[in-house]
Amino acid sequence: MLRLDDITQTFFAGTANERVALRGVTLALEPGEFVTVIGSNGAGKSTLLNVAAGKLRPGTGTVTVAGADVTALADHQRARDVARVFQDPMAGTAPHMNIEENLALAYERGRRRGLRRGVTAAKRELFARELATLELGLEPRLKAKVGMLSGGQRQALSLLMATFSHPKILLLDEHTAALDPQRAELVARLTAEAVERHHLTTLMVTHNMEQALRLGTRLVMMHEGRIILDLDAATKATTTVADLLGEFEKIKGARLDDRTMLQ
Repeated sequence: MLRLDDITQTFFAGTANERVALRGVTLALEPGEFVTVIGSNGAGKSTLLNVAAGKLRPGTGTVTVAGADVTALADHQRARDVARVFQDPMAGTAPHMNIEENLALAYERGRRRGLRRGVTAAKRELFARELATLELGLEPRLKAKVGMLSGGQRQALSLLMATFSHPKILLLDEHTAALDPQRAELVARLTAEAVERHHLTTLMVTHNMEQALRLGTRLVMMHEGRIILDLDAATKATTTVADLLGEFEKIKGARLDDRTMLQ
């Protein structure tokens, strides 16, 4: 469903500040697969996600979605097939618009633009049903400004908006990192439920190794722009955080602790 082939990405090429972010990365996700990506700062996780989203065009390599080459397409051109939830709860919603208006925008994502009627009663009922899946009591608050919601509520809404149009690919960019532990756990649970309910092919970047082991069907570890570890569901199910740290040390001959991974 999502394939990145031999992706390279270099920033400030040919200057004293040149930095190679991705070094020939190849990663393929099958339909419905949920892959979590971990790695220390500078490993290339966010760059990989930006390439998958179309935010960055790779220096070399190709990106395909459902068999179609989308390498040359920008993020807005991939919007119908690729949705993203960011780390900042403020990034995925329009704070000065109400919940209903935000959901209406998400509903129209990737569709042909044109003159459209306001939110119909049928759509309003649909929005309320979808909000009910969050179990946050937001259904009666369709007219509430999104800027008045808590960070956890807003991130849950961002997740709902990202999955609303059933995209082919869901990209999660450390989307629980800015939340307190209780809200982070809530959004993580909602994520797992949404991915399973809609059978979404999902790529999630996180610094939280425990979360990376608990969520998803596959785990990938990156270091210095390369994939250095790739665990399938069966192996991941019996792997601990200590095992991951040990694997990193064994593969790279360097020491890494959970604090480094969480920075």
